[in-house]
Amino acid sequence: MDHVQLLATIQAYTSIGIGLIIGLGALGACVGVGIMCSRFLEGAARQPELAPMLQAKVFLLLGLIDASFIIGVGLAMMFAFANPLLSVVH
Repeated sequence: MDHVQLLATIQAYTSIGIGLIIGLGALGACVGVGIMCSRFLEGAARQPELAPMLQAKVFLLLGLIDASFIIGVGLAMMFAFANPLLSVVH
C-alpha cells in the first residue's frame, strides 16, 4: 500500500471506531439511566419516606453514568482530531 492509501485506511477505521464509541456509549448511558430512574420511581412509590435518601443516590449515580459517557466522547474526539495512529505511518 502506498502512503496515502494507508492514511485513508487508518482514518476510515478510526471513524468507524469513533462512531461505535459514541453510539454504544450513548445507548448504554441512556439504558442505564432509564432503568435506574424507573427503579427509583418504584422504590419511592413503595416507601415514600425513603424518597429523599434515594433521590440523593440517584443523582450521584446519574452523574457517574453521564461522566463515563463524556469520557468516551473525549477519547473519541482525541482520535478524531489528534489521532496517535497517524504518527506510525510517517
